[in-house]
Amino acid sequence: MSIPSLLQWIESTDLSTAIREGALPYPILGGIHLLSIALFGGMVLMTDLRLLGWAMRRSTVQDIVRQFRPWKWAGFAVVTSTGLLLAWAEPQKLYRSPAFWVKMALLALVGVHALGFRARVYGSTARPDVAETIEGKLAACLSLLLWAGLIVSGRLIAYDA
Repeated sequence: MSIPSLLQWIESTDLSTAIREGALPYPILGGIHLLSIALFGGMVLMTDLRLLGWAMRRSTVQDIVRQFRPWKWAGFAVVTSTGLLLAWAEPQKLYRSPAFWVKMALLALVGVHALGFRARVYGSTARPDVAETIEGKLAACLSLLLWAGLIVSGRLIAYDA
């Protein structure tokens, strides 16, 4: 089965039609998606600002990571599930959208970033000086850039023809 025919099949499913053509499902999913981005993104932002030494300097990076981790995972789970449902509603449009592919590339880079820095920065936060290292600051700066780009490209999907 070719990709275009698979996307056409997805778009013809009852779930896709219900989300896309119903009066409330798409805007409700979109709203929940944006709220969960705010939750997840806020936790990422605060962790990165702590790593940069710009916020919450009285708390250790280890404390910040430990306190925010459950909220990050909850936000990530909701962002992912609502994003998949929104994509299910109009897969052919997304397939043709340059902004969508930029978003997917940035999402892949976020994964590479997480894997690359997890052990040395986010996973070794017991070291009190991790926020003072160049590697910690680099991880935070890259995280901020990647997530900002991902959010902007996600919003630009709405403007692709």
